[in-house]
Amino acid sequence: MKRADPYYKTKAWQVLRKAALLRDLYTCVVPGCGQPAYAVDHIKARRAGGADRLDNLRSLCKDHDHAVKETRTGERANAGKLVVKGCFADGSPRDPSHPWFTGGRGFQH
Repeated sequence: MKRADPYYKTKAWQVLRKAALLRDLYTCVVPGCGQPAYAVDHIKARRAGGADRLDNLRSLCKDHDHAVKETRTGERANAGKLVVKGCFADGSPRDPSHPWFTGGRGFQH
């Protein structure tokens, strides 16, 4: 079983994580999502040489964070790329390019 990177328990990470959440207004950055941020994710993973800098971090909701999590082999799901799919609780699509997209604010007539 893969061990957690000890970096994520450091003060440096906590400060950087907080800065990313503040920058993203504690909201998932996936277009059209708008859900509260659950995690701060490295766009390019640390183990792949990704930098510990704000420009390599993104705030994600629980669903989108799980969509790119590393597997047991260390590979990232969906190659680390976020895919917008599914629906908001009101049944409207999350994909902003979908003709019925409302941003989760109910169907608009």
